[in-house]
Amino acid sequence: MNANIPNKVKTDIDGDKDNEIEKHDVDLPELEKDIANKLTDKFDTKIKVIFIKKNRIKVDTNKNNILEIAKFINQNLKFDHVESVSGVDYPDQNEIEVVYHLGSYDPSISNQILALSTRTIRETTPHPGFDRTRLPSLRDIFYSVEFHERECFEMLGVYFENHPDNRRLLLPEDWADLPPLRKDFKIKGR
Repeated sequence: MNANIPNKVKTDIDGDKDNEIEKHDVDLPELEKDIANKLTDKFDTKIKVIFIKKNRIKVDTNKNNILEIAKFINQNLKFDHVESVSGVDYPDQNEIEVVYHLGSYDPSISNQILALSTRTIRETTPHPGFDRTRLPSLRDIFYSVEFHERECFEMLGVYFENHPDNRRLLLPEDWADLPPLRKDFKIKGR
């Protein structure tokens, strides 16, 4: 077993960092161990692998490394599409996390979901596309991410650099309020 993936399995309960626990003497399932070892052998300290449960692992990385890691996952680990993209607003940490849920049509890993996540700066007064809340687009690696990144741009204000179409998808083009999935968004008149 790889030294970076000990027999202790770090489990993130409810996605809340305050609830992180360690389960002692729990072996990773074979598939998750194989994926985790390949990733840590290649990227070492550039990533943090978290075991969620069977068929679910999460890989956290810095936004400067996400393209390299996504390309490796696509080319070497058989993950061929993005099933969804979600975002989490952390106003107290001044960050927004974007999570890519990667899947595969290969029958040997088709029930495995790999969550690839990164964070970016959260501007207090957002100007989507014109501020520092930016991430590199994974569209050239995973074509299926095109509409998901557009939705994340619109709803959280994360601009995806090199995305071919960073325009609104659900909201009116003249939307001038905060992105609606930000925690400080308030519906006017209520």
